[in-house]
Amino acid sequence: MSHSEPPDAFTIERRGELTVVSATPALESIAMGLEEQAADLIFDPIRHDAAPLIVLDLSQIDYFGSVFLGVLLRCWKLVQAKGGTMALSGVSDRAKELLHLTSLDFVWPIYATRREAVDALQSD
Repeated sequence: MSHSEPPDAFTIERRGELTVVSATPALESIAMGLEEQAADLIFDPIRHDAAPLIVLDLSQIDYFGSVFLGVLLRCWKLVQAKGGTMALSGVSDRAKELLHLTSLDFVWPIYATRREAVDALQSD
């Protein structure tokens, strides 16, 4: 029995104490069941930081569904439990609408660009 590997749905970049997780276009077509493997890539740096600072850069994707929304919520809960901060950047209009409909646009700060999000989290 072979195990499918998740597509490279994310890239992760460390900037000192801050982690930038960039969603790639592959996220939009990730197969059901592979979201857990993809989520582990995001959660790994969070688990190792005392007070994680996480920027999720969504500028390369137009839309995401409920599965990724669940991953975002789990990520946020883990960050919150460790006393950290999480922000979103580059959120498309379609994704903003989903965040608004679920009232999650009030949970996370949303910045137009990655640079704005990084600067805001590093200045706190």
